[in-house]
Amino acid sequence: MSQTNNSKSYKPFLKWAGGKQRLLNQYSQYFPETFNNYYEPFLGGGAVFFFLIDKLQINRRSYLFDSNEELINTYMVVRDQVEDLISLLFEHNEKHTKDYYYQIRSLDRKNGHLSKVERAARTIYLNKTCYNGLYRVNSHGFYNVPMGKYKNPRIVDQDLLRQSSKLLKKSVIKKSDFRFSSKGAKTGDLVYFDPPYFPLTSTSNFTGYTAYNFSEKDQIDLYKVYTDLTEKGVYCIQSNSDTDFIRDYYKKFTQIPIYASRAINSKSNGRKKISELLIINF
Repeated sequence: MSQTNNSKSYKPFLKWAGGKQRLLNQYSQYFPETFNNYYEPFLGGGAVFFFLIDKLQINRRSYLFDSNEELINTYMVVRDQVEDLISLLFEHNEKHTKDYYYQIRSLDRKNGHLSKVERAARTIYLNKTCYNGLYRVNSHGFYNVPMGKYKNPRIVDQDLLRQSSKLLKKSVIKKSDFRFSSKGAKTGDLVYFDPPYFPLTSTSNFTGYTAYNFSEKDQIDLYKVYTDLTEKGVYCIQSNSDTDFIRDYYKKFTQIPIYASRAINSKSNGRKKISELLIINF
C-alpha cells in the first residue's frame, strides 16, 4: 500500500457535506502504490480524485460519475468552459443578498431554460452561500437548502477553478448510476466508492442528495458491484458507516476504522469523533 504524499496540494472547488478532504491523511497509506485507470462512481466534491491527481497525470484516464445531474454538469463546465463560468460567478458575487440567494435557489421551480454554464454558476453560487455546503433536494427535485450565515462568502475563486479545469482535462465525466459506471474497469484499475452512508440509526438517514432515496437494496447492489470488480482483479476502496450491516456484508474484505468528526445533533457541542469504515479488497 502507498505512503501517498502529494508534492502539490490540490483541493476541491466545491464544499461538500460528507466530503473526504479532512480524512485524506488517514486514507493516504491505503491507496495502492500503482494502478492504471481511476473510477469514482460517487464523485461529490471529488476530494480523493484531486488528492490522487499527481498519479493520474501520468498516462492514466479518470472516469468520474455521479447520479446528480447538476453536479456533473458543473464539473463538465469547469473542465470545458471555465472562463465563461468565472464571468457569471462574478455577476452572482456582485448581486449577492439574502433575497438574491432565494431568487436563484427558486430557478429550478420555475422551469427556466438555463444554459449549461448558467446552471453550473448557479450550483457553485448556491454551494458557496448555502448552509454548511449541503446539496439537498426534495421529492420533486427542487433544491431546498437555506442560506448560510457568511459575512463574506468566497463565491469566485478564479485560481482554483482554472487549476481544476486543467486537472479535469483528461477526465471522462458523465451522469451515471453506480451500477453501470465502473463496468469498464479492468484488472489493475482503481475504483473508489463513497456512497450515501448506511444510516447509524433509523432516524439518521440522509436521503435528499438526489430526488430518490439510497436504500438498503442500493447498498446490497453496491456490494454486488464491489464483489464483481474484485473478481476481475480491480482495486476497490469504499467508505461507509461503521455499522453491523456494513461490517457483515463486507466481512471477507479488510475493514479499517477511520475516525471522523461528525455533527450528531443540532447543538454545537454535538460533534464528536465517530468511527467510519474504509473497506479494501487488496
